[in-house]
Amino acid sequence: MRDLHDILEGFRDPAAARMLADRLRNLEGEPVSIMEVCGTHTMSIFKYGIRSLLPKSIRLVSGPGCPVCVTPMAYMDAALQLSKREEVIIATFGDLMKVPGSSSSLTAEKQRGADIRVVYSPLDALKIAADHTDKKIVFLSVGFETTAPVCALTVLRARDEDLSNYFLLSANKTMPRALELIAGDREAGIGGFLYPGNVGAITGTALFDEITEKFGVPGVVTGFEPLDILHGIITLTGLIRSGEGRIENEYRRVVRPEGNPIALSKLNEVFEPCDAIWRGLGMIPMSGLSIREEYAGFDAWKVFELVEEAGTEPAGCLCPQVLTGRVTPDKCMHFGKKCTPDSPVGACMVSSEGTCAAYYRFGAQTS
Repeated sequence: MRDLHDILEGFRDPAAARMLADRLRNLEGEPVSIMEVCGTHTMSIFKYGIRSLLPKSIRLVSGPGCPVCVTPMAYMDAALQLSKREEVIIATFGDLMKVPGSSSSLTAEKQRGADIRVVYSPLDALKIAADHTDKKIVFLSVGFETTAPVCALTVLRARDEDLSNYFLLSANKTMPRALELIAGDREAGIGGFLYPGNVGAITGTALFDEITEKFGVPGVVTGFEPLDILHGIITLTGLIRSGEGRIENEYRRVVRPEGNPIALSKLNEVFEPCDAIWRGLGMIPMSGLSIREEYAGFDAWKVFELVEEAGTEPAGCLCPQVLTGRVTPDKCMHFGKKCTPDSPVGACMVSSEGTCAAYYRFGAQTS
């Protein structure tokens, strides 16, 4: 391990840092595998060199919590179909621009003249619809429980403001079913989950309790600062080694047991559960969010009669295996060669939260 004193001395609370260093030194013991579910956790872990602070007996595995990474190629192909329509303006988060479809990408189509605009919030897409009533604005709605409520809000506002030219192409997903799949996979060997505080702030801790009750896999809800993550890993390691199948909420300043009732009510008013394809995990029943029938006029899938045809993953790309924690990015034949952030082969290299992008930018940082 690197020298803990050198790394922790810059933290704002020196006494807390020294106490944390002592706790980290006491983590040696039987091997444990911890999956950090969220892509933001993955990036923070790499950025702050957290892997290097841990003994080799603790294995951190990146999970499927990067929404861009788990978005299937079929969705990108549908978005590309829409981008070629003269009357359509595509609004999207920047991470989706370079995600490859079967034969193109949004970046490539924009260079060919398609009207594709990067936005920072779904509400920006709604403003484009208000400013361009002669066009049909399609927001590429990709994300988990954290962004779905805002996407739902745009539909409700579009209804109230009579913006009949605004549509969502939804690939929104929810975490529980995917995590249940991993928790029940003995081959994956995950001992516990480091849960994202941003999802917990919306859903509450009940979502995570259900997984523990079904599979006995413990978890810790935590934030994204280095101290948050380190405390979460220490607590979770203790739960795993003691065989305690329960959830600890170490992000109480943000996450409440009941979550955010207002956000959940908006989400549930517009969306309903549906089967969804996850890159790397396949079809997971009731793990997606589709627009309810009463709001079908805002559903791009139905309005534009899009067909979701399964695309073919690039030959040799190990993105599916990376997303399930079965391999690390450096095991892929394309990593750092044919596949880079400027020229990605798979989605895990495209997203700012992707595991491959983290490995490329910061290195494996295992020693």
